[in-house]
Amino acid sequence: MAVLKDITRVYRSGKLSVEAVRGIDLTVRAGEFTSIMGASGSGKSTLMNILGCLDKPTSGSYMLNGEDVSKFNKDKLASVRNQTLGFVFQSFHLLPRTSALENVELPLIYSEKNLSWKQIHKMAKEALEIVGLGDRVKHTPNELSGGQQQRVAIARALVSKPGLLLADEPTGNLDSRTSLELIELFQRLNRDGLTVLMVTHEPDVARFSERIVTLRDGLIRSDKKIEPRDAVEALTNWKDEEDIELINEGY
Repeated sequence: MAVLKDITRVYRSGKLSVEAVRGIDLTVRAGEFTSIMGASGSGKSTLMNILGCLDKPTSGSYMLNGEDVSKFNKDKLASVRNQTLGFVFQSFHLLPRTSALENVELPLIYSEKNLSWKQIHKMAKEALEIVGLGDRVKHTPNELSGGQQQRVAIARALVSKPGLLLADEPTGNLDSRTSLELIELFQRLNRDGLTVLMVTHEPDVARFSERIVTLRDGLIRSDKKIEPRDAVEALTNWKDEEDIELINEGY
């Protein structure tokens, strides 16, 4: 699905240059749930921005669904972001005075699909139902908990039916229990066929994915397949596991 070959990203300011990622090769296969780990400054956010077509590599190729998107212009990249990719961030980025339904509708309004308002409303409601907020469509963000706001953000990411969901520290602003509930949602979406790529610096969060890629100093230092923990089971046994820390501390 996504293939990076010899990707570098160099940031320059005057005579100073910083190589954020250095010759990275990475393949993300359809249907995988992958975590990218690394300390602050490891290059994981830069890598996520390249994967999300929010930034272009200095050199190397990025093949997404068979097309080299590293060669696309801004308009084509915007189309890829709208149609192929879904984004979830640590901060929810919701419009504060806009309902959950209207927040989720936004990607469809800017879509190239020329949808009717009836179709837009229907698709947005369905996305909110998928994340368990079918009864919160009229609520504004300040009427929702942090976990519910993140679910609205996930519904917004899902509404265009992307093939790849990119989640950058999605549990960073959530408490332990809510973080686990969010991971359970990711696992459920992944079982339904969605490819999930999650950036985290928390090992306990990464253990719920099936593959962990670790970055250090702009390079991939390890790439391991693991047997993922089951979030449903972890939630069932929550009273016995309250000492497990699942809260991301942010950058």
